[in-house]
Amino acid sequence: MLKEFKEFALKGNVIDLAVGVIIGGAFGKIVSSLVNDIIMPVLGVLTGGVDFTGLKYVIAPASGDIAEVAVLYGSFTQSVVDFVIITFSIFLFIKLLSSRKKKEEKAPEPAAPSREEVLLEEIRDLLKSKQ
Repeated sequence: MLKEFKEFALKGNVIDLAVGVIIGGAFGKIVSSLVNDIIMPVLGVLTGGVDFTGLKYVIAPASGDIAEVAVLYGSFTQSVVDFVIITFSIFLFIKLLSSRKKKEEKAPEPAAPSREEVLLEEIRDLLKSKQ
């Protein structure tokens, strides 16, 4: 069982997947920083100084030891912007890879006929010329 696990874990696809997950996590952090630290503040200025992180709809205000119950739609908006940027970036990356693959995938040259096929064609041609 240990041998089978080792074979599975060292397959190229598993390692590629692990690298992809790690790079994807780092890319997600970069995009989150881009959205939270650059895009949303600029968007806030353009909308009249609105701070999206503080936007919320209070369902039940805080009273005593009970915390308020609120819908944080500003944070949700930031997450949607994160999602759109990441999705668009992945779309562009996949489109780039698929276009490169199509260029690389040219029709293979037909295989040269075997010696037997060449001889059979010569025989066929001789028979046709005698008719």
